[in-house]
Amino acid sequence: MEAFSSKDLAMKAQKKILSSMANKSTVQRFIDDTTSEILDELYRVSKEYTGNKAVAQKVIKNLIKIAVKIGVLYRNNCFSKEELKLAQEFKKKLHTGAMTAISFYEVDFTFDKMVMSENLTECRDLLVKLVNTHLTSKSQDRINHVFNHYAEPELLTKLYDPSGPLRPNLTKICKGLNKLVEDGTI
Repeated sequence: MEAFSSKDLAMKAQKKILSSMANKSTVQRFIDDTTSEILDELYRVSKEYTGNKAVAQKVIKNLIKIAVKIGVLYRNNCFSKEELKLAQEFKKKLHTGAMTAISFYEVDFTFDKMVMSENLTECRDLLVKLVNTHLTSKSQDRINHVFNHYAEPELLTKLYDPSGPLRPNLTKICKGLNKLVEDGTI
């Protein structure tokens, strides 16, 4: 006989509903203003880099869906002790990445595209490992899509070009990251 769990069913429904409602007005209920501003700038960076509004929207939509689903899993205490250790390791790696991004922005001629790309790749791998038993392969593909996109060395080079068109976006992203670091969010 099949085991039935209303808690599992409810969580699946939450993930499905929230992922289908991943638009700006809904997301603002789950994501603070600073994070929302960073997401807006990441969208603009993607749009400028790819020259394609639909591609940029898909990257951000995937990012939001993943963030919301992981939030649902965390709030429902779905992670084991080992997975919570992975989550802490991910958070530490994300913090290091944010500090590195800010440092590269603030200190001229220090930017290293491979350091940034490797950090994002390591974050991706930790996150995939964390959700491996909880989310579908489609969700894992979304994680890969987002992190692979922003870890592209060419995109990072354009973003960190001191005289490039993406410099104002980088300024806003780094100000937001700095605030999240100071608040202890990341």
